Amino acid sequence: QMQLVESGGGLVQAGGSLRLSCSVSDRIFSSYAVAWFRQAPGIEREFVATINWNGGTTYYADSVKGRFTVSRDNAKSTVYLQMNSMKPEDTADYYCAARLAGSSSKGYEYPYWGQGTQVTVSS
Repeated sequence: QMQLVESGGGLVQAGGSLRLSCSVSDRIFSSYAVAWFRQAPGIEREFVATINWNGGTTYYADSVKGRFTVSRDNAKSTVYLQMNSMKPEDTADYYCAARLAGSSSKGYEYPYWGQGTQVTVSS
C-alpha cells in the first residue's frame, strides 16, 4: 500500500516562502504522477499543482502560477512544492496525492493521499 507523508508546513508571513515535501513509500514511485491540493476551512478542496512521472511536465492553478514551483527527486521518492511570495489566501491544509497515470488536476482521479500539512500565512 502506497503511503504519502507531507512535511514542511508552518507559519509564515505574507511575502515569505515555504517548501513542502511529499515523501512516498513505493518501489515504483517514479511511475506515478503527483499533485498538490489544498483545503481551507469551509472551502472545497482545490488543485494547486501537478508533476508527471519524470518531472518533465508541470501544471499549476492560476492562483499560484508564477509563485509556486513543483519538482521531484525520484531517487529520494520525494516531491516538493516551493511556495514563494505567499499570501494570506494561501492558508490551508496542503495534501499530496499520487496516481499511476498521467498528471491530472482532478482530485477524484488520485487514489493515494497523504494526511496533509498545515500552512498559515499571516498578513
